[in-house]
This record gives sequence, C-alpha cells and structure tokens, in this order.
Amino acid sequence: MIIKFEEVVQYLKDIRTGKIKEGEKLGVPLIDQYLRFKKSNFNVILGHANVGKTTVILYLMLAYSRRNKTRWLIYSSENESHSILRKLVEFMDLNPINRISEVNFDEHLVFINDHFKIIDSSNLYNYRSLLSLAKTIKEAWNYNGMLIDPYNSLIKDPKIMSELGGHEYDYQATTEFRLFCKEHEVSLWLNTHANTQALRIKHPLGHEYVGHPIPPLASDVEGGGKFVNRADDFLVIHRYIQHPTDWTQSHIHIRKVKEVETGGRPTPIDNPIKMKSIPNNVGFEVEGKKIIDEPLKDDKNVPF
Repeated sequence: MIIKFEEVVQYLKDIRTGKIKEGEKLGVPLIDQYLRFKKSNFNVILGHANVGKTTVILYLMLAYSRRNKTRWLIYSSENESHSILRKLVEFMDLNPINRISEVNFDEHLVFINDHFKIIDSSNLYNYRSLLSLAKTIKEAWNYNGMLIDPYNSLIKDPKIMSELGGHEYDYQATTEFRLFCKEHEVSLWLNTHANTQALRIKHPLGHEYVGHPIPPLASDVEGGGKFVNRADDFLVIHRYIQHPTDWTQSHIHIRKVKEVETGGRPTPIDNPIKMKSIPNNVGFEVEGKKIIDEPLKDDKNVPF
C-alpha cells in the first residue's frame, strides 16, 4: 500500500503553521516540558527491580485521568488487582486507606471505575492474545491508554518462537505493539526490567551518588536495544533505594521523544524529573507541589 501523499503534506503544513495538537499536560511545568500523554504513542519504561516503577506509573496515569479524563486499561501480572485499586484510592485522597472517610472512599471508587479497567492477571497471555483482548475491550469501553506490566510476564507463543527465534520474537512483538497504538489510537505503556548485569554498574568517585547503581541504559532492557528502537518515547525510572536521605525520591529520565513537535523532549543528563514520595507513600510532589489536587473535603474525622 502506498502512503497518501496529500495527508503527509498536510501534516507538514500543520507543523509549519503550528496547528499540530500537542500531547496532554499535567499542569506541572517541570514534567510537561519533558513528558506528555500522546494518543497512538508506544512508550517503553525501564528500571531496575524494586525501585517502584509501577507505583510511579500508576500515579502518573491517575494524574492524567484527573486532569484530562484519560481512561486506562491495565494488565499487571506482578500486582494484585486489589493492590492497584488501593494505591489509586490512596493517591486520590492523599491518605492511607484506613484514614479515608466513607464519603470520599465511595466517590474515589466511582471515579476510578469510570477511568480504569483491570484485566484479570490470573489468566496467562502472550502478546498477541493480550492485544486481541485489548481490541475487544476497546470496542466495548473506549479507553485512551494501556499499561502492560511487565513485558516479561507475557508467555512466549511457541508457534511464533519456532518461526522467528527469541531475538526476532521480541522485535515482532514491539512492531505489533506499535501497530496496535496507531490503529486504535491507544497510548501503550510497556513496563520492562533491566538485565541483572546493569545493576552491577555503580556511580564513580566524585558523583553525587557514588557507589550506588546507576540508572539503566536503554540497551539494558532484557531483550536488548530493539525496545528503544521501536519506542516512540523511552523512559527510565530510577530510585536510590539504599541512599540514607534520597531513597524516597523517584527519578524519571526521558531518554527518547520521537516527535518533539507534539511536546516533550529528553531530560538533560544527570538532571531527571524528581518526584518525592509524600508521607505514607500516598502520592508524590515535584518541587514541593503535589501533582494530584488536594482530596475532596469531608467534615467527618476518620479515626486512625
């Protein structure tokens, strides 16, 4: 099939005249200048194990929902559905679940049910069967974004493996993820793990975090560099979990932004977006400002 030349030319004209619609913002300048929610984007997220990648991702997802009414489909095999729901409720209220009033609790659940659907992770999927299910759900419930957490939890399709082998299998999977995004106008966020070798590389003498593991590089994804090659945007989430004071601070490194015309750009080296966890791990703040608005007020005091 040949591309429609007129459509491409029109896109270039729109760039020239500033008519290209930018990705959705969060209203936090430090984040918005680097990261945007864009429909049809294939985003790959990388990080070491146990740095809180899923927590940060869920918080950002909820922040986009609160500001822009973004709707999300979640497949997370490493987290129970009640854990995901609890985290979203606590993020909305900025309080632990046992300190949320009954009124607020019910209101939060209504919002979350309107904007989030969770796929039962007790069923096993390969990437094609999961995308097939995602297409079916899209027809019934029009969501804007999807999280797959993590990629290596998807079982390998033996037929495709026998035809392509391991390296080409992942390349085919990422290609089909991209096609899914474009065909269904869904922003797909794919959470990935770094290989174990990456964790052994430490910051050198003279660095602020000397002796601590460095943020993984794009090539450190389990499966290799094909993930960053196929991604529209590529993010690294890192946390210095053994640092005496900064262990509560999550760092987001934006390594790749394919289309800067629609907003966003890579963060400077060693100058990531820094999100500090607020007490009880019920949210984050950037430069002292909470990303998600203050919770709904309720006159009733909830006992500890």
